[in-house]
Amino acid sequence: MGRLEFILKSPWWKRLTSKYVLATMFFAFWMLFIDRSSVLIQFELDSRLQALEDGINFYKKELKQTENQIEALSSDPEKLERFAREKFWMHRPGEKIILVAPLKHEK
Repeated sequence: MGRLEFILKSPWWKRLTSKYVLATMFFAFWMLFIDRSSVLIQFELDSRLQALEDGINFYKKELKQTENQIEALSSDPEKLERFAREKFWMHRPGEKIILVAPLKHEK
């Protein structure tokens, strides 16, 4: 009796090849890998969702920092003038602005 014949006559082989077990395995394979709501697609959607939530948290922090900066600038006119001069190169009438590029240090 060869090895293949031994396997084919085994009671386990008969159980594994019954139509119920085969239908269940096919259904499980279909649901895990082929269906629209498969496990692989769910992992991909979860990673997209996590990236979007990270973006939301980042922009919430940026919004909070900007609100704090607006509050600080609106309460102090000197800070507002300094901010306008540094960010938007604003100047008073008759003033000249000279931009100086920083030196690059080679290492």
